[in-house]
Amino acid sequence: MMNPVIPDLSTPAGWLPLVFLFLMALAMLAYVVLDGYDLGVGILLRRAGSEAERDTMIAAIGPFWDANETWLVLGVGLLLVAFPVAHGVILGALYLPVALMLIGLILRGVAFDFRVKARAQFKPWWDRTFYAGSLIAALSQGWMLGRFVTGFGSVPLDYVFAAATALGLTAGYALLGAGWLLIKTEGELQQRARRWAQGAVALTALGVLAISLATPLVSERIAAKWFSFPNILLLAPIPLMSAALFGVIVLLLRRFPAKGWHWVPFAATVGIFTLAFHGLAYSLFPYVVPERTTAWQAAAAPESLMVIFVGACVVLPCIIGYTAFAYWVFRGKAQALHYG
Repeated sequence: MMNPVIPDLSTPAGWLPLVFLFLMALAMLAYVVLDGYDLGVGILLRRAGSEAERDTMIAAIGPFWDANETWLVLGVGLLLVAFPVAHGVILGALYLPVALMLIGLILRGVAFDFRVKARAQFKPWWDRTFYAGSLIAALSQGWMLGRFVTGFGSVPLDYVFAAATALGLTAGYALLGAGWLLIKTEGELQQRARRWAQGAVALTALGVLAISLATPLVSERIAAKWFSFPNILLLAPIPLMSAALFGVIVLLLRRFPAKGWHWVPFAATVGIFTLAFHGLAYSLFPYVVPERTTAWQAAAAPESLMVIFVGACVVLPCIIGYTAFAYWVFRGKAQALHYG
């Protein structure tokens, strides 16, 4: 396949698409990590031993989950305004899973608010709704990722890959959620979270391994980027560090509770997600629509991008600031939520 032409990066038409590609990738990684753990807590909700444990699990994500979803809005918004050509192709190809994801997120939002005020006999139904919404959102996001990586191919293997990605990402979210509960809870619920993490880490590792092996096979260009010399040596730290982080998680979960180290499984999982995201971004660059449209081909006019860039310079620090503030204010173990 012919290498894509990269324009002069000293001009706005050259560097602005790169800037927005980076900002969009940053927003999506932040969303996957931050909303990933609260989706994971929702997926694990049905495994709680009592209503009190479910209340504590909800309280562990209560102050953060709205802010976490802001990153999804930012990422999709940047795709819409900065890469309108790619936006039409991607969302057109993913119309059904996007609709399912939105249904899942709506179910979560409704259940989150209603479960607290519902009568006792109806509360379990809202818990099931929250679980179902979390599972639907996680599976649909994984399916979209799989379809995107394969360039929306239509052979059966492409759909098998998307299904494997959906299961792998859902397991990864469950691992993130269990890691978050190790930080925010204590006692029996914390021990349950340890067992949930032990179950999810194996599935997550299998998912990462399968996707890592399959991704180069879907494109000769991607395979050449990874397995040519000296790239294969320069990129080797990515899988090696990922394997090491999985080992750290397994070791710490066996020795849990290791006083003062409760945060490490979550941090190691974030590291694995970051490395996987880095590898995926390297594989796909410079395409916004894999093997079809580069960032420069899909970008809006440089004049429009410059206006959006000024807005992004104002909005992005605000989002980072209030997200950091919320996490600082609600640090520590989860406390019971109270609604007026």
